[in-house]
Amino acid sequence: MEEQERQNLMQRDVLLMVIAGLSLLNGMHISPYFDPVFLLLRPFAASFLVSSPLVLLYLTSLFISILTVAIGGIPAALVERARGLETSTPGSLKIWAAGVAVVTAPTLLGLGG
Repeated sequence: MEEQERQNLMQRDVLLMVIAGLSLLNGMHISPYFDPVFLLLRPFAASFLVSSPLVLLYLTSLFISILTVAIGGIPAALVERARGLETSTPGSLKIWAAGVAVVTAPTLLGLGG
């Protein structure tokens, strides 16, 4: 029983790192989402007196990364809700990682070309 718990924890850790890594990759300046989000975020940030371009670039990257995790997690949340789970299982984390990979797919495809 203890061996199975350790294996589940290792799977969870690896899947969480995959989710975080893909979301950070999607938030980079090479993402096709970066420029549109930057243009939409600029007036909003200016209303809070954020005028530094570097700070705005970092905020855009952070915003895209957070949205990637949130949008990619919707299918996993629906599955967990339907099954009545209290915590995430390795299966639901795989669904979450797949959702994040789908959202990140345009960035990954753009790296090759």
